[in-house]
Amino acid sequence: MAYYTLDDLLNSEANNIENIQTKAKGPEGKLPLTDQMLRHSPSGDLFGLSQNVGMGWSPSKLRGKEVLLLSTQGGMKDSDGFPIALGYHTGHWEVDQLMKEAAMEINRSGGIPFAAYVSDPCDGRSQGTTGMYDSFPYRNDAAIVYRRLIRSLPTRKAVIGIATCDKGLPAMMLALASMHDLPTVIIPGGVTLPPEYGEDAGKIQTIGARYSNNEITLEEAAEMGCRACATPGGGCQFLGTAATAQVVSEALGLSLPHSALAPSGQEIWREMAKNSAKAVIELERERIKTKDIVTDASIHNAMVVHAAFGGSTNLLLHIPAIAHAAGCKIPTVQDWIKVNRQTPRLVSVLPNGPDYHPTIRAYLAGGVPEVMLQLRNLGLLNEEVMTVTGKTLRDNLDWWEQSDRRRKMKQRLKLADHIAADEVIMSKEQAEQKGLTSTITFPTGNIAPEGSIIKSTSIDKEKIDDQGIFYHKGVAKVFTSERDGIEAIRQGKISQGDIMVVSGCGPLGTGMEETYQLTSALKHLSFGKHVTLITDARFSGVSTGACIGHVGPEGLADGPIGKLRDGDVIEVNIDTIRLEGKVNFLGTSEHPVSPEEGAMILSQRSQNHLKPAEALPDDTRLWAALQKVSGGTWRGSIYGVDRILKVLEAGEEALKNKSVTNR
Repeated sequence: MAYYTLDDLLNSEANNIENIQTKAKGPEGKLPLTDQMLRHSPSGDLFGLSQNVGMGWSPSKLRGKEVLLLSTQGGMKDSDGFPIALGYHTGHWEVDQLMKEAAMEINRSGGIPFAAYVSDPCDGRSQGTTGMYDSFPYRNDAAIVYRRLIRSLPTRKAVIGIATCDKGLPAMMLALASMHDLPTVIIPGGVTLPPEYGEDAGKIQTIGARYSNNEITLEEAAEMGCRACATPGGGCQFLGTAATAQVVSEALGLSLPHSALAPSGQEIWREMAKNSAKAVIELERERIKTKDIVTDASIHNAMVVHAAFGGSTNLLLHIPAIAHAAGCKIPTVQDWIKVNRQTPRLVSVLPNGPDYHPTIRAYLAGGVPEVMLQLRNLGLLNEEVMTVTGKTLRDNLDWWEQSDRRRKMKQRLKLADHIAADEVIMSKEQAEQKGLTSTITFPTGNIAPEGSIIKSTSIDKEKIDDQGIFYHKGVAKVFTSERDGIEAIRQGKISQGDIMVVSGCGPLGTGMEETYQLTSALKHLSFGKHVTLITDARFSGVSTGACIGHVGPEGLADGPIGKLRDGDVIEVNIDTIRLEGKVNFLGTSEHPVSPEEGAMILSQRSQNHLKPAEALPDDTRLWAALQKVSGGTWRGSIYGVDRILKVLEAGEEALKNKSVTNR
């Protein structure tokens, strides 16, 4: 029997009914209408004024320019900031404060701020669950909604986007990059702080695997898990996808200098929101538009800064999509290879190392402008690009180089953490002495004829020889789902020297899920550095180790990775200096073959029993099909509308002809 009766659920207190009102006086005052407006303005513009005063805005303040604020805000707090309803993650828990600061600044300037929200999921929360099937596709969906919201306020003169994390911030960048003729600014949501004692939010996600392998106790897991997110807001403390996306937004010129990676909830962070609002007002006044900022040159700068930071490989999916949205040239694999060969890695942070500094230290060491100063000295940047300051990158860096802000930030890092800034952000010479290597290699071979990705910086240094070569030849253990792979690790079925192959996890199989459960377990298990992972899925930005992802074609698209079997011999050869690599099937121990012979054998084999995940949503199946037609992951999993329409029209014509033939 139900605990609550219908009376409990439906009856009201008598005075609640007695106090129902059926009329109200309405706002006092007059709309600032003119004869011209009434004769020629769209009815929507006029009714919008009625809506504005209906929500409490003073009629006397309706002449200001309207600025739309969009954010990923999630959760609900009471007036004291206590949680009433939780958000999905810390990354969107405090961005309401940034919205408020920016809105008040617009109000003070005589403008009219509008606010709208499209919240975002947490990849950490959905790791290993069916929620991951929606993670990457969400980016495209959210960008569509943001664009629709922007267009649905036709009187807005400028847009501010506020976002923090893995999918919400890339979606915001896609949406704002699409607003070619509007001034736009992005306010990054910053980072959370590491605990004084305990583990960062990346390592803590491996407590299940480590406990299952008897490497930590239940009490240790429970205590460290409680402390990992030491402050309530901001992206995780490592240079994963969230932090990298913030870095890229600033490198593109869409965010104010030294705004990425600010500590969430602190005054320096709130100040950034006020200044960003001032910037967008000035951009509107100077008629500087997004198309003036996001250009082929600024896309190139973002790629260079990504390489110098050693950023998440997920941005190889997002930067091409941003370029497409902006109407710029989409970077090719060859473009990425060239940038990564030319650009030294200069930043030593989690998860790459060699010293595992949290992202707050990268911020205090000077963040993006400090890295760009070093890159400028190497002649790797286009300094004439426009930025949201209304000044060129050259102007911004000239100011930063001589600024008190730069000096005081470095002093604070030394005082607070006893770390010198150049231990976190280095010159090329210092980085070379420290052993930092370039970021990403794109291996090919008979398993990945269309290419793949490995974050070279994250391979355990003990596994790389004096010539910079990582080499692993071993026997494959093949899995057709991430779930099967992680169970094998937890049950002790993966051993030193194994090569794990996980296929059927690309866009067509799982929405191209992240496999951080696997990569993090291998990183933090004592034998994990001796295991190589090869998959058609993607990795979390915090993933480390000899992990090769984005293998193309994916297994479900008849890719060779989907034809590998237990016992196959696989050879992985990665040159981390020249950024070249091969991933080849070489037959079996009993019947070794050359890479060319291996390619022939794979072409004649049937696929493993691959199929899309049973719980794969129709929404994700549609996304996978549309992005495949549009060029797939190497073009950023975009929606190429002209290409999609052409394929649909050809399909309709083919079906029509088939129908005629069958009559």
